[in-house]
Amino acid sequence: MKIIKKTHAVRLAFLLSGFFAATLPLQAQPLPQDVRDRIGDLLTETARTTIRSGRITIDSVAADKKTLELYAGDNCAYIPFREDNVRRIYDGIRELLPAGFKRKEIVLFSDGKRIEELIPAPLRSKADRSRKRFVTKSPEPLVTRADRPYRPTAGLDGRHIALWQSHGYYFEPKLNRWEWQRARIFEIVEDLYTQSYVLPYLVPMLENAGAYVLMPRERDVQTEEAIADNDPAIAGASRYEERNGTKPWTTGEEPGFAYKQSSYKDAENPFRDGTFRQAVTVGHPDDVSTARWTPDIPKGGRYAVYVSYKTLPNSTDDAVYTVRHKGGTTRFRVNQTMGGGTWIYLGHFDFDAGCSESGCVTLSNLSHKIGRIVTADAVKIGGGQGNIARIMPAEQRNPEIDYAYETSGYPRFTEGARYWLQWAGFPDSVYSATRHTNDYRDDYLCRGLWVNYLIGGTKNAPDREGLHIPVDLSLAFHSDAGTTMNDSIIGTLGIYYTHKDDGLYPNGASRDLSRDLTDLVQSQIVSDIQALYEPEWSRRGMWDKAYFEAHVPEVPAMLLELLSHQNFADMRYGLDPRFRFTVSRAIYKGILRFLAFQYKQDCVVQPLPVDHFRIAFAGRDSVELNWQPVADPLEPTAQAGRYVLYTRIGDGGFDNGVPVAENRIKLYQQPGKIYSYKVTALNRGGESFPSEILSACRVPDEKGTVLVINGFDRISAPYSFVCDSLAGFYDEIDHGVPDGQDISFIGSQYEFRRPAPYADDDAAGFGASRADYEKEVIAGNTFDYPALHGRSIVSAGYSFVSCSNESVIDDEVNLGDYRAVDLILGKQRETVLARGACPPEFRAFPPELQLALADYCNGGGNLLVSGAYVGSDLWESDTTGASKEFAANTLKFKLRTGRAAVRGSVRSVASPYKTLKGDYDYNHELNGDCYVVESPDAIEPAADGAFTVFRYTENNLSAGVAYKGAYKVCTLGFPFETVLTDERRDSLMRGILEFFEQP
Repeated sequence: MKIIKKTHAVRLAFLLSGFFAATLPLQAQPLPQDVRDRIGDLLTETARTTIRSGRITIDSVAADKKTLELYAGDNCAYIPFREDNVRRIYDGIRELLPAGFKRKEIVLFSDGKRIEELIPAPLRSKADRSRKRFVTKSPEPLVTRADRPYRPTAGLDGRHIALWQSHGYYFEPKLNRWEWQRARIFEIVEDLYTQSYVLPYLVPMLENAGAYVLMPRERDVQTEEAIADNDPAIAGASRYEERNGTKPWTTGEEPGFAYKQSSYKDAENPFRDGTFRQAVTVGHPDDVSTARWTPDIPKGGRYAVYVSYKTLPNSTDDAVYTVRHKGGTTRFRVNQTMGGGTWIYLGHFDFDAGCSESGCVTLSNLSHKIGRIVTADAVKIGGGQGNIARIMPAEQRNPEIDYAYETSGYPRFTEGARYWLQWAGFPDSVYSATRHTNDYRDDYLCRGLWVNYLIGGTKNAPDREGLHIPVDLSLAFHSDAGTTMNDSIIGTLGIYYTHKDDGLYPNGASRDLSRDLTDLVQSQIVSDIQALYEPEWSRRGMWDKAYFEAHVPEVPAMLLELLSHQNFADMRYGLDPRFRFTVSRAIYKGILRFLAFQYKQDCVVQPLPVDHFRIAFAGRDSVELNWQPVADPLEPTAQAGRYVLYTRIGDGGFDNGVPVAENRIKLYQQPGKIYSYKVTALNRGGESFPSEILSACRVPDEKGTVLVINGFDRISAPYSFVCDSLAGFYDEIDHGVPDGQDISFIGSQYEFRRPAPYADDDAAGFGASRADYEKEVIAGNTFDYPALHGRSIVSAGYSFVSCSNESVIDDEVNLGDYRAVDLILGKQRETVLARGACPPEFRAFPPELQLALADYCNGGGNLLVSGAYVGSDLWESDTTGASKEFAANTLKFKLRTGRAAVRGSVRSVASPYKTLKGDYDYNHELNGDCYVVESPDAIEPAADGAFTVFRYTENNLSAGVAYKGAYKVCTLGFPFETVLTDERRDSLMRGILEFFEQP
């Protein structure tokens, strides 16, 4: 992110021209300096109620018989103006004026505009009819999911949004190395950190509201990649096949994609190396020609699917692609009149390894519009590794050194936009404005140039070369907003630019729309953070400045500096997934409100995820699912009207979902198969994020039914501390719990001394962090553990159903109906966010759950509990002694110590309970498959009939306790789901269930 530097003369001429134009009819008149100072005090006081601002001054005054014009400093424009505070400002100014000025009309200017003109148009009681709105005209969006079970008519349906996440890994010729553009600090680097908002949260929210999101960086964190193309690939067994109907496939005349080399240099363009295929569209299925791409997928997993094609003068706008994946088939309509010659994203899907029909993409020439052209080029699966090779420019080389082209060696999603855009076929005039001499500048310059290339050829940029994609707005997401040495928050900054081309976009719309967008998004972020997490969250203001990413795009544009990744107080919030979700939702809501006004449509916010999810058997071959909608205290419109149910069978993937009118449904299940479900909420604004995943299976000749309770819903930042001159994140105690996965963690913090100075990006001072994980994706809470537990339960001959912990806490489930209960606690523990301004969450055993489990056990039940903090959370959250009594009287254990082990290995020991045997390893290291257990609890027997059954191998501390009396309970100090290998988990579960069956 760089600011465009203007000469002082140009800047002065610009300001003077605006000033004299505004004041021509008026004469300068003296207003006493003390009055001007008091008006400045009023404005400063007003500003500081909403923003962190310096003093505001009245720089000049002009008046005639009827009007008094006051010109405040530009920082007055940082205020989020609304009709009520504008009215109060004018009333307050009038009270301060001498008698001779009180009857004049008062007009207050800042940044060349009346302050009432700085009120966002959507928030005015009367619309400004003179201001043209920024709208695009496209009958068909670039991509439409044809089998989506809803349409968000009051969301972002049909909108196109350009979005990017700050910087990326780049080649620095001065050092002849690849490096980050920002420092490694507080366990992140900005180049990756902003992705932890954009990719898992913001993009899906915008997509769930109906938008198509375009990105200049790789959006798939999958490090594997497979490509299938009509031209031969350089490696692998990927296939391209055709079937010809009445209108056969032929080779196009222009160049297309070909993957002919392992890396690309300088201006080499893979979309100029090959050919593409084309066919005339037909209207009858019997006449259809099809193309099929079958990539050779390196390993099973989740992959993004991209397609490429050629845009021709008579291209069809409804090319139908079908993706076959583990969950079935998903169809997309792609408007090939735009976006040709680059990678076009369709969606993320689960695939098995290999090259088979169960993982392929097909395209047909069947269309509603006969006689047009459909084109077929390549399909890309996954993000892959960086393949753009760089070398020091010739004029900078030492003749005694033998330089070579080098790729980054990093996953492509970590790299800067400059490299993705080359791989994606954009002209080098877009991605390398410096003509391949300065990758750092190229990276921040290319993002705005990319936006303008996207819109080239549309009605908003008819004379510009480009892809004809009608982009509605752009947003640059950054986190570089300053530092403090104390524990104060830097907060949020918004940047836009209006002083260009007479303040108008090429289509005649006002560039003030960028301020509207910035105000709406920034205000929403600050308001939501203050309401939910931190009342003292700061707002730094809105800068009308010529930063390249705000200045260059010819669409309404905002550059967001969310917080300071260099500031510890900010990052105590910024590393928490809950905070990231809330911020992303706020940005989505600001964009929604901005675009709803542009298109004169209703504005409805998509719902929050449902909870109180539960499954119960409703017969030998059926289950009943129930859930509850969640009200959003910040958004009255975010109410669920309907739902979508997604189903997974066995180890397959989830299907495309079916709409459900009510918050319950009865479903058939084939005995012997594990079915898994997740639910989303719907309204006219779009679709919520999914619920946790629950599972169930009816086993023929079952030994009984086990209820699996998912009590592990924690997501959190790493452990942090503050003490005098030391502070930081100490993840050796608790790495926290990523939401699904963490794509921004680079390594542990090692510099905790606050006074440690910043020297450069390689010696970052306070907060400096290691780099041993910056190529890795770290696993977190998948919310999918009932299925994993259930597979082991089924292997032992038992049926199972599952439910959320909330449904047990609120007495919606009768535990007494089940032979055994398996409580998943994972890394559940009471967690405080940052300084603790909001109440703690994620207590492992809330009082209501303690009561329900005690009643179940006293009724003769069989209870399995496993988790890393089953003892320490009871002890640390206990203010009355009741929790310790619950542990001793019901679970029959007492805490020996927290942080009992680090090596991840337990062994069984002699006890009366001989089925509880074996040696087990659990995950104790960060990896991409299972969340880490850093150092779990040691628990010891606390009653007659209770015995230690497992010990940590490194120190013989007690790792598990079993009790047999009026009921049976087995408590493990390590989470069951982290035990390595299916076979060992099955063995452990079988032994526990056999223990429960002993008389």
